Amino acid sequence: MSPLSLIRHRDRLLQALVLVGLVSVWELSSRAGWVHPFLLPPPSDVLARLFADMQSGVVFVDLGLTLYRAVTGFVIAAVLAVPLGIMMARRRGVQWFFDPLISIGFPMPKIAFVPIFILWFDIYDTSKVIMITFSCFFPIVTATYSGTSHIDKWPLWSARSLGASESQLLREIILPLASPAILTGLQIALPVGMITTIVTEMLMGGSGVGGAMIAAGRFADSVGVFAGIIEIAILGMVVIRALDWLRARLLVWHPENRAH
Repeated sequence: MSPLSLIRHRDRLLQALVLVGLVSVWELSSRAGWVHPFLLPPPSDVLARLFADMQSGVVFVDLGLTLYRAVTGFVIAAVLAVPLGIMMARRRGVQWFFDPLISIGFPMPKIAFVPIFILWFDIYDTSKVIMITFSCFFPIVTATYSGTSHIDKWPLWSARSLGASESQLLREIILPLASPAILTGLQIALPVGMITTIVTEMLMGGSGVGGAMIAAGRFADSVGVFAGIIEIAILGMVVIRALDWLRARLLVWHPENRAH
């Protein structure tokens, strides 16, 4: 085993030990009465609730709905934002029109638009998906624009001198060179989309992890609330790891992956 692999295994072991230690302190604090179990239920009770909900299928329904909304909004945002970001970097008129709108919209708290989207659409999946799309759109378009506008001009000039068309430039030079920045924007937008999904489910109600947590809170079911937090943590970790894996596969040629 190489020294680099040993270091990675050591780091993972230390991380696992830290996690086990925190959970142990949590369990001890609740069982010993240092913290009231209603405010901080023991992790063993939370895991028992999770297993019970898994056996009944409730967890899979809630996670499936939350994941469906998050991924749908994220994909729609990517389909809209990536082409727009490239066009902004390549066409001065497009950049002139959209840059002020994006500059204003990017720093705004998107969740403030929830009441407007409820009025315009509904309290069901349509407004939730649109809200998620709206939240994911800005980091993706900004990263795409930045990555495309900072491409080295020499490859473009060389390709043009050899007779390359605009479609060939886009496919063979612009997209590959801008792909690290585009993927970074996607990696930033995905957690934003997950957060927006949970918040919109909490505000609008209905099925999903966020809605289940709010329902548990209304009935003073703290174990159910913490079970929802664990579900969100697991779902977020899986989705983000999946995007990391996709980045590594798409950028296998890039210097950032040479160490791997």
